[in-house]
Amino acid sequence: MVEEVTKHSVHTLVFRSLKRTHDMFLSDHEKPVGRDPTSDAVKRNCKAHDEYGPVMNLVEESHLERQQPSNAYPDPHQPDFQMENPVMLGVHPYPSVPGVELSADTVAQMRGPSDGGIQDVMRALPPSQAKLEAERTAASVADIHRHHGPERSMALVAVDKTKGAMVPRKAPTMPKPQWHAPWKLHRVISGHHGWVRCLDFEPGNQWFVTGSNDRVIKIWDLATGRLKLSLTGHISTVRGVVVSPRQPYLFSCGEDKQVKCWDLEYNKVIRHYHGHLSACYAIDLHPTIDVLVTCGRDASARVWDMRTKANIHCLSGHTNTVADVKCQATEPQIITGSHDCTVRLWDLVAGKTRATLTNHKKSIRSIVLHPKLYMFASASPDNIKQWKFPDGNFLQNLSGHNSIVNTLALNQDGVLVSGADNGTLHFWDWRTGYNFQRIHSAVQPGSLDSESGIYAAKFDLSGTRLLNCEADKTIKIYKEDESASEETHPVSWKPEIIKKKKY
Repeated sequence: MVEEVTKHSVHTLVFRSLKRTHDMFLSDHEKPVGRDPTSDAVKRNCKAHDEYGPVMNLVEESHLERQQPSNAYPDPHQPDFQMENPVMLGVHPYPSVPGVELSADTVAQMRGPSDGGIQDVMRALPPSQAKLEAERTAASVADIHRHHGPERSMALVAVDKTKGAMVPRKAPTMPKPQWHAPWKLHRVISGHHGWVRCLDFEPGNQWFVTGSNDRVIKIWDLATGRLKLSLTGHISTVRGVVVSPRQPYLFSCGEDKQVKCWDLEYNKVIRHYHGHLSACYAIDLHPTIDVLVTCGRDASARVWDMRTKANIHCLSGHTNTVADVKCQATEPQIITGSHDCTVRLWDLVAGKTRATLTNHKKSIRSIVLHPKLYMFASASPDNIKQWKFPDGNFLQNLSGHNSIVNTLALNQDGVLVSGADNGTLHFWDWRTGYNFQRIHSAVQPGSLDSESGIYAAKFDLSGTRLLNCEADKTIKIYKEDESASEETHPVSWKPEIIKKKKY
């Protein structure tokens, strides 16, 4: 009789397997991993090759040459110098042709050269190879060229061919940045009852929309700062809003895992996009195709058909929260930044990763595309990095923030703005990476000092006004100082040596 096998759920089987594995390796859990002598030897060899590779064989050859006997002339300046019997060479009245023997009387009459003459002759001789090797303290340019080729040595130093000496290369200097007018606070708009997390402008640049922790979407007049409309429907924090430039639609996403499409003619929700498994953190529209892309805490970015609500692609590959997503018309069309410290460039047609950028050491929270150039920037607590499309080639670092950078904004004049978690705004010149202004946002009365974080920043379509969404529940508008000029506000810039960093 065959016994029936008890059927268990997958969850029970997985739990039992984990328990058996845990019990098996419980005794070795606290033990350190043993050292492998083979791995240690390989590590030492690699380190020696990387640090001393260009001169390792020069030291070995010099050591071998010193041990070999030398057939060169002895040095007459040495204290133990002794001259052997000289050999008669040269023109003299006695025959010196081989085969002709001298008589005893002739040999007796021959006089050898004097000691002073021998020393004069020895001083005139060139120095021996053994003496040159003994006096040499470092590898010469000729040795480096002979053993490693000119391309290896030229990477270290510049060689002056006329003098045969190594001349250190001149350090590169930072080019002079373009002058930008300083920015100052123009207006403070209050109305939300929670942290303001996102904003966007409509195509006519007449009004803008914001989303907040109070679960309300508000539409404001850009010229006067007055509230025009409030939209309610989300049941949690609104983390992303974007206005369609081709249809009268507003798209929003939030921590309630919902992605909504609002019809601004009727001020109500007309479509829902279901699919995210966790909070949705950012949203963006494709500039030419009717698709929208969202990303969130489920470590994925999803591409939606705007009209049919179909989930076209689920862009999976990140291993942590995807904090920001941007779309552009040219390849690669989608760019995502994640808390797993990587930026990914996606092929929209295939739905696969085209390139993964791993230069950042900390989580990435914001990405901004350049409006004119084929470039973009990503923000992280370690650095703001500039990249070049289409392969994501690294360009330069922008260092200076001592806090988490939550947002980036860029206008057509090359002014890059970064907002941090401690309420600081840094203004950068895009081309040179020069930080020409720093502002610490003032906390509004009644707010805590810790509520000074800047969560979103964006230039309006004209590029002359900068709007910030902050943790003190306000929207601050900054404008350029029209009375400023390069004479009254000169750039406090001086050429400095660019320090090379390891990335």
